[in-house]
Amino acid sequence: MKLRNIAIIAHVDHGKTTLVDKLLQQSGTFRDNQRVQERAMDSNELEKERGITILAKCTSVLWQDTQINIVDTPGHADFGGEVERILSMVDGVIVLVDAAEGPMPQTKFVVGKALKLGLKPIVAINKVDKQDARPTEVINEVFDLFAALDANDDQLDFPILYGSGKNGWMADKPEGPSDQGMAPLFELVMRHVPAPTVDDGPFRLLGTLLEANPYLGRIITGRILSGSVKPNQAVKVLSPDGKTVETGRISKVLAFRGLERQPIEFAEAGDIVAIAGLTKGTVADTFCDTSVELPLKAQPIDPPTVSVTFVVNDSPLAGTEGDKVTSRMIRERLFKEAEGNVALKIEETDGKDAFIVAGRGELQLAILIEQMRREGFELAVSRPRVVFQKDENGVSLEPVEEVIIDVDEEYSGVVVQKMSERKADMIEMRPSGGSRLRLVFHAPTRGLIGYQGELMTDTRGTAIMNRLFHSYAPFKGEIQGRRNGVLISNESGEAVAYAMWKLEDRGPMMIEPGWKVYQGMIIGEHTRDNDLEVNVLKGKQLTNVRASGKDEAVRLTPPIRMTLEKALSYIEDSELVEVTPKSIRLRKRYLDPNDRKRFDRAKLAGAA
Repeated sequence: MKLRNIAIIAHVDHGKTTLVDKLLQQSGTFRDNQRVQERAMDSNELEKERGITILAKCTSVLWQDTQINIVDTPGHADFGGEVERILSMVDGVIVLVDAAEGPMPQTKFVVGKALKLGLKPIVAINKVDKQDARPTEVINEVFDLFAALDANDDQLDFPILYGSGKNGWMADKPEGPSDQGMAPLFELVMRHVPAPTVDDGPFRLLGTLLEANPYLGRIITGRILSGSVKPNQAVKVLSPDGKTVETGRISKVLAFRGLERQPIEFAEAGDIVAIAGLTKGTVADTFCDTSVELPLKAQPIDPPTVSVTFVVNDSPLAGTEGDKVTSRMIRERLFKEAEGNVALKIEETDGKDAFIVAGRGELQLAILIEQMRREGFELAVSRPRVVFQKDENGVSLEPVEEVIIDVDEEYSGVVVQKMSERKADMIEMRPSGGSRLRLVFHAPTRGLIGYQGELMTDTRGTAIMNRLFHSYAPFKGEIQGRRNGVLISNESGEAVAYAMWKLEDRGPMMIEPGWKVYQGMIIGEHTRDNDLEVNVLKGKQLTNVRASGKDEAVRLTPPIRMTLEKALSYIEDSELVEVTPKSIRLRKRYLDPNDRKRFDRAKLAGAA
């Protein structure tokens, strides 16, 4: 059978997953009467909620007599660990770009990786039916982007299609025709993307994606570079440095047919398959015939830039909402996650009840925490910190990101001011159409922690911020943290509306009446820069003297709503976020006030 392997690259929200759905439908993969959820490729619960692709997925369509394997890649730079490995499986890429927004930074991130691997792109301008579509200018922007990423002449001579993924058509002109459906795209893939190159020799496959399946154990996905594979075949696993990791037999070979992964009896070089039956082999390892001695070259992976500490939840409310609270359960879950996600690094601390988890960014770590709380875990999490490196002279280097902010002109001043406070250097400022400006900065990662929410407030929700790892650079100096102190509960019990009303002049609350609180829990923000211990349990004193007027009903200001990402960026180093299946609470690391004073004194002595 003829084969083609392609990846689809696009920025978040540019319509990549919808396009794949239409390709599946028009190739006859779905029956006409088959009910398919919208965006069938985004199967993860969090992906549907946030509207982003987190996990790379494979599917395949049959067009005439050719099987086209399609890989849907994550568009977010935090999931770059997935992207790098995916691209080594394919022979061509479709770069999907929004006809109004043009190429965005995450497109740049993935396209840069694809061009470096020598892949020839097809450019598809999507959403040409939008009112503010500007396809001709967008093509020029794509060309400039490819040139800036050192594309060679072949790569710069890219074919272009225009269309609407939502309406299911592609054509070589922006105005249509729209009656040919996706056929022009299928035909262009057949002409432009080469058939997979196949080496001679025995079976070899480079592990590209890994998942843990409750029935089949570890499943490794990759492209067969040479030879063939069938169930019960004896294989060995080589690490990137050539050491034998394990030997064993393949229990199942699975191939992607439409959205289903089906067991097959035989697969040959060029196809993308998943194999089960091995217990230790992982991503970047070579799965091969027992006679092979040399491993395949694996793609190096960008370093993690942000870390958080996961701590066993020791608050007075621990275990009241979740059923997975012990350090053993948290450890097993984290190490299982790290097996399938090479962008994560996990270290155990000496106390064994805390784990340092380093990843690509706040979003990646927040999604892991969110997945764990939905699975019934309870844990406490520290403020994200950046991962420093040392150069050959022992100088401390910190990660710096390229930050691109599209903002209305009237709000550009406040954005520039806030970014300079975060030690960012402005690289470029230019108009981006429709009285908007595009601002480009190089900013230290630690200055960006928690800025997304502040940016949305400053610009009335109109700004779009994109971040991309740029390089490591010398430490840029201290950055001002949170300016306000917090209100801390000095008792345990249920919050009382009257007590909260009496404390309103002290600062906005983060809790509601009736919520359970405990000593050391953060219940609000202080209007001043110091922390204040308060009592929110104190009800109104009842006497036998009747008031002449009716008691006024207590009216409370709505509390500050803390999402997981907002809470992680809000807390200071001496505080934790308590994450449970039902609640997100903020607390002091040391709940007892005397312990807090001892910690503060020790910190001051250390600083002196």
